Amino acid sequence: MTMKQLFLSGFLSGVLCLPAAASPLSSNAQTVIPSAIQQIISVNYRDLRDSQTAQALRDRVMPDNIKQFESALKGAGIDVDKDVEQLTFIAYHGQGAMVYSIGIAQGPFKQKDFLAKMKVKKIKPVKYLLADLYPMGSGMQMVFLDPTTILFGDNPAIRGAIDVRDNGAESVQTNSVISNLITSVDSASIWSVLDQQGTQNMMRGALGEAGTLTDYDVVKKRLLASDYTMNFINGVSFDLNVKTSDTITAASLSGLMQAGVLYKKMSGTNSEKMALENTTVNSSNDVVTMHFKTDDSRFQALLKTDLFAAVAK
Repeated sequence: MTMKQLFLSGFLSGVLCLPAAASPLSSNAQTVIPSAIQQIISVNYRDLRDSQTAQALRDRVMPDNIKQFESALKGAGIDVDKDVEQLTFIAYHGQGAMVYSIGIAQGPFKQKDFLAKMKVKKIKPVKYLLADLYPMGSGMQMVFLDPTTILFGDNPAIRGAIDVRDNGAESVQTNSVISNLITSVDSASIWSVLDQQGTQNMMRGALGEAGTLTDYDVVKKRLLASDYTMNFINGVSFDLNVKTSDTITAASLSGLMQAGVLYKKMSGTNSEKMALENTTVNSSNDVVTMHFKTDDSRFQALLKTDLFAAVAK
């Protein structure tokens, strides 16, 4: 899966996914998440509906995988705007070099009505282990994990997820690095976690000109994972945490990120410079943190800049 580029200061890593509030995954949702995670993005549509800034951001940038999952839900007769409260996108490593994508939707779904419609249409589910798989839009399949939780994806991806619950495949709980990151961020307004490779790709884009320095080639091998959160309460705030192998690596990466911010402060537009004035980068022990905060009007102005357009490709 191609990783989205990040704003040169780093905070757009969070906004390149669908913006809204998120919350902890349900226990049934967690039972189907594989161990070999590349990235998890979790979104809660309730707060998306309540924030004009989030709506503007959604109109400007929304990843293709989220669009595809929304279309698939609509194809199954689910009203995304009314029925979905939380949507979680999960990319995980499968056999060989394959990366699979699954979605988990949570909300007050009308499971009985859905099953009745399938019966009327004479659509029978495909049985896989303990799961009843139903066809949905875009060539995907879906299964109700419970009346309020739907797992969906293409056939190999969804079967790999069901293997975690019903066939003894390793779950995300066995991946201590990723599971610990999830626990630390899953109550935020928007949250995401990335594995080592995803973090390395993200930071290469985030550093901009600073990423071409030879120091980064040494540092990137020692980046272990990352997470980010975003909130739309009293303006827009973004926090990025990058876990490294040691204190020295964290300090080196912090310096490179500060150089990237400084470079953009000197060369960016007024809106970009104003945004970066509110960006801080620090390191503590083996973790590098970045924080950004601004008001709604300034953030919406940033959405219209060439920089935003460039990193949103």
